[in-house]
Amino acid sequence: MWLFFYYTTMAYLFTSESVSEGHPDKVADQISDAVLDNFLANDPNSHVACETMVTTGQVIVAGEVTSKSYIDVQGIVRNTIRRIGYTKSAYKFEADSCGIFTALHEQSSDINMGVSRGEALEQGAGDQGMMFGFATDETDNYMPLTLDIAHTLVFTLARIRKEQQQMTYLRPDTKSQVTIEYDDNNQPVRIDTIVISTQHDPEVSQEQIRRDMIEILFPRVLSRDSRYKELFDRFLAELAAPAGEKGAKLFVNPTGQFIIGGPHGDTGLTGRKIIVDTYGGRGAHGGGAFSGKDPSKVDRSAAYAARWMAKNLVAAGVAKEALVQVSYAIGVAQPVSLCVNTNGTAKVALSDQQIAEKLGQLFDLRPGAIEAALKLRQPMYEETARYGHVGRSPRIKEKRFIDENGQPFTREVELFTWEKLDRVGDIRKAFNL
Repeated sequence: MWLFFYYTTMAYLFTSESVSEGHPDKVADQISDAVLDNFLANDPNSHVACETMVTTGQVIVAGEVTSKSYIDVQGIVRNTIRRIGYTKSAYKFEADSCGIFTALHEQSSDINMGVSRGEALEQGAGDQGMMFGFATDETDNYMPLTLDIAHTLVFTLARIRKEQQQMTYLRPDTKSQVTIEYDDNNQPVRIDTIVISTQHDPEVSQEQIRRDMIEILFPRVLSRDSRYKELFDRFLAELAAPAGEKGAKLFVNPTGQFIIGGPHGDTGLTGRKIIVDTYGGRGAHGGGAFSGKDPSKVDRSAAYAARWMAKNLVAAGVAKEALVQVSYAIGVAQPVSLCVNTNGTAKVALSDQQIAEKLGQLFDLRPGAIEAALKLRQPMYEETARYGHVGRSPRIKEKRFIDENGQPFTREVELFTWEKLDRVGDIRKAFNL
């Protein structure tokens, strides 16, 4: 007698979320990074750890700084809030009228003693801890698809809001969430659910907002990135199907309305959106936030370096996905460990440990070397504090700052240097690809 056993694996759902620049935690992140940028623009050797809290009509900026420069914190805070879009008294948090309390003081000499060294490349790590970088080939920018779509939704809504041509009822605070169904080969099959909660003026109906999401937002998303066309075509077709056949789900402001938002609706703090900032729940996170920290803090610089390594590794064809972990001891230049996990997707006949060993020979992971390789002493950070620190396009931007005498000056800054695919050739050569 023959016995047949059928082994099947079930498809699964995976979800990521994003938040707009008007989300209270992101407001705090952008203020912290704007303060950092202005210190670095005036003194590239500044050491900064800046934390921000925002609430109804109030901003508190605190932290530790060692710098030769003086900056106008109040002016920087108000300009950041104004750029985000909090410019109306109805929001209960407004750029020109909010109170600003500043409590910045000098960095601990105990920490500075371990970090600052005579030789720049021998500077010690600013703290202990482990940092992760992740990359996957499921999108052109080597980011998880769920997070990539979630970021695109809130970014596009912010663009529509600032243009003031359509959906003029939009207010700055927005969140998105995207759930995608994957098959048993880990390939995306369909968008299962989209959730969008967007702050709005009181006179607009929820039916109008939902209709505008389908008729205005989604087409704009597709025009920005055609990679999503097949997924969104199927999603919209499922939404339009008869009631008993609907598969996809769209939730727009599911509580019924979202008028009270921003720092008036929820207190915002620097560093509370670390999963939105990185990989949307894919890969891993070491727990350290990024914004407000100068690159001597390996929470930030080593996480960027790990993404740089992971992205170049996948782009070179070593694996379909890669999770890179690096760890440090405070005051010590060389990393304590380097680990690579390809989750069984390696395309080379090497173990993950062997891949990590080769990677460690190609990349100098001392904090000073990371700063030099990725040009991290530039005032490049405010742009990272909205719509993700990774998965962005490297580019040159001219930024405007104010010097100690109140005079404006400009700096040409290279943004998102860790997103460059400038080590693919070296990796291919090392792995004989």
